[in-house]
Amino acid sequence: MSKLTLLLATLFSASAFAEGAAAPAGAGIEQLIFLGGFVLIFYFLLWRPQSKRAKEHKALLGGLEKGSEVVTSGGIVGKITKVTDEFTVIKVADNVEFPVQKQAIAAALPKGTIKSING
Repeated sequence: MSKLTLLLATLFSASAFAEGAAAPAGAGIEQLIFLGGFVLIFYFLLWRPQSKRAKEHKALLGGLEKGSEVVTSGGIVGKITKVTDEFTVIKVADNVEFPVQKQAIAAALPKGTIKSING
């Protein structure tokens, strides 16, 4: 048992000396600057552009009205015939209309775009 006690005492005393070592001066400030740099990169490259796109899309959805020409996120081009709170009805051809969630509308097109596409 004395060898085990000696081994444990050696391990605990070695770890006690390791914990008492002081960090070099200025290491905390360097880490804060590094962390601040990451926060700035995250803000300017990820969060800000995404927020701007979301605001523009919300404005687009708020401005939808009957007769607007739109393209969906799936690439379908059509003219809006009815607008409700959650859905719009899009006319893509004669006698062909279907409901689409407002969130699926990717962009509003200028008037006359559908005629210029069809020839």
